[in-house]
Parts: sequence; C-alpha cells; structure tokens
Amino acid sequence: MNVERFVYDINQIVSKITVNESESVIKRINYVRNRLIELYKRNIVKINHSILEVICAKHFIKYGYDVDVERQLNDILVCDLYATKGDNILIAEIETGFVPPEHALDPLTYTSARVASKIARYSAFADKFALATPVLSILPIQSIFLKPPRHRSNDEIARVKALCDRYYSNPPIKVEEIKNARLHSVLVINADDAIVKEMDPEAYVELVKSIESIGYNNYQSSSNA
Repeated sequence: MNVERFVYDINQIVSKITVNESESVIKRINYVRNRLIELYKRNIVKINHSILEVICAKHFIKYGYDVDVERQLNDILVCDLYATKGDNILIAEIETGFVPPEHALDPLTYTSARVASKIARYSAFADKFALATPVLSILPIQSIFLKPPRHRSNDEIARVKALCDRYYSNPPIKVEEIKNARLHSVLVINADDAIVKEMDPEAYVELVKSIESIGYNNYQSSSNA
C-alpha cells in the first residue's frame, strides 16, 4: 500500500477537475477525495477505480447532487456513487471491464451477466440508476433493460435470470428484480481528460451495435443466455 502515491494521484485529478469551479463544488469534491483517501488506508479501494469515481462525482455535483462513495446499501451491496438532490436518489456503478482469470474463456458472457446483475440489484435502491464505464471499455447491456417493465416478456426475463444464475447464486438475482429494474443513463468516462459523456441507454446501445461481427449483439439481445 502506497498512501503517498494514492494521495498524490487523487490530488492531481481533483486539481484538474476543480479549475474555475465554485467553492461549493470544490467543497463537495474534496469530501469525495477525503473519503476515498480514508477508504484506501483501510485497503477498500484502488487508485484506478477511485479516479473514475472522482470524475463521475464531479459530473453529478455539477448537476446539484451531494455525492458519497462506497455507500453501504444492505448486507451485501455497496454502491460506487450515491448521489442525492432533495428527496431524489441516484446510484451509479462503475464497470471497468475487468475479468478475473477464472473467466478467461468466457469474458463476454461473464461481463454481460455482471452488467445485468448490477442493473437488477442496484436500481431498486434509487430513483435513477446509471452505469459508468471508461471510454476504452464496452458495456454489453441486455436489450430487456431498454424497455419499460410492463413490456418485458416472461421469456426475456427468464433468459436474463438464467444468464445471471450462471455466475450469481448467493444470493441469486430475483425475477422481480429483473422485471422492475431500470437503467436511466450510461456515463462514458475519458479519464485522461477528466471528461464524462452522459448518454441515454438506447443511444449508447445504438453506438455499439456495429460491433456485430465480433458477437456483441448476441449478448446485448440475451440470445446466448
């Protein structure tokens, strides 16, 4: 653990994103910075993920939210960003595309299940739920989450549940969680320039649909679940 290097890197990104910002914005960003430093000292966070959290936090702070990071939601879930504005709650999960070695032979299937499980589990705790990802990564978002809950068929729900059940069984993803889950936006993060591009899920999926030749659409449509 290199606390000095972590603090240096966090301070560098905070300095970059607070140029010409108001005292109110800087104060709320500094809260996030200090919280991440304390979490790092407890060996809870890593620098790559923390940099993305700070950049995303600034994005929501600019829209008037107060932002916390690594917020405990229940006995098993901790969300990356927990943003509040009045009575409204927004939760954002950052998906970096990391695949553990044990899934070297099925990385796309594994990531597809992980993304689906995050939408299903976390969105129940918020008025709005967002996924965030570095610009160098692609999120395989299931098409079921682009539809209102009332338009989701039992077959679609069953396919997504079967996919999630391959990787998540303790506890398993519930049918009702998949049926009622909502994805409100996707944030694409350019960490080099500390820029966030927020997109609606439909626009994001359209942007990446052209990768059909390498199998992305199979996972976006749940056909291989």
